[in-house]
Amino acid sequence: MASNRLRMVWRSLLFPLLACVLLVGCGEGDDGYATADTSDSERAAIVVPELSDVARRGGELFTANCAECHGPTAGGSSEGPPLVDRIYEPGHHADFSFHVAVSQGSPQHHWSFGDMEPVPGLSPEDVDSIVCYVRELQFANGIFSDRAALSACQG
Repeated sequence: MASNRLRMVWRSLLFPLLACVLLVGCGEGDDGYATADTSDSERAAIVVPELSDVARRGGELFTANCAECHGPTAGGSSEGPPLVDRIYEPGHHADFSFHVAVSQGSPQHHWSFGDMEPVPGLSPEDVDSIVCYVRELQFANGIFSDRAALSACQG
């Protein structure tokens, strides 16, 4: 039952997102969003702050499951976009969107890396820890300034 509800929510978010990409080119052009870089090293130099316990655990999970594409500190790579980027700030991609991307994958939309496949073997609690890691990195790197957006770090 919850799975059907999640699919319905995902579909209700997918169509407006696709319309945005097709009609106005979200994340491209002069809107202030970054564009993909295909260098082999991490796209952006990321400041890594003193991490909370939850974020440290999330960092370990991120390294094991996400770093190959998103870079060792979520700064992106030639295989995937940086998550420490304004596109992924909490007001544009809520914590829930990370859960959907991990469990169901994500169609290509802001970047030209192709679709993201689901990431098997991660529990919702694991994803919460990864989100905490990404949010603490984003906060430390000036992506957002409202500490309330660190809610995934309440462990």
